[in-house]
Amino acid sequence: MKIKLIQEFKEFAVKGNMIDIAIGVIIGTAFNNVVDVLVKQIFLPPLSFLTNGINWENKKIVLREAVTIEGVVHPEEIAIGYGKLLEASVDFLIIGFTIFLVVKLMNSLRKKAEDPKNETVVTPKNIELLSRITELMEKQVELLEAKNGKL
Repeated sequence: MKIKLIQEFKEFAVKGNMIDIAIGVIIGTAFNNVVDVLVKQIFLPPLSFLTNGINWENKKIVLREAVTIEGVVHPEEIAIGYGKLLEASVDFLIIGFTIFLVVKLMNSLRKKAEDPKNETVVTPKNIELLSRITELMEKQVELLEAKNGKL
């Protein structure tokens, strides 16, 4: 039982599922760091400049102020932090647009690679094989039609 479980795990790992997941997590983490820097260091400073130096990250709408009595805060401040929402929205837009561009590029490369008539890109073997089979079947249909037409 234990050996079978180990063998199944090996098959799972060797098929690439686990490796693909690990690569996705690593790239996702690195991409998140890039987007975080892009938002905080590239996009928010010009926005802050255009709004006379407002720090958007700390912007909030205070619903109830904190009251300090003899050095003790009674009750705590209640606020809606819309600055963090703005920052998260910019993050989301950047990530969404970047993923859109990457998927668009990958789809165009895939279309080129799957076109057996396109000689500028190497066509995968399975696509070449399917293309050859299709051509042979078309020729066979033509021969059968010609033969049936002669009879």
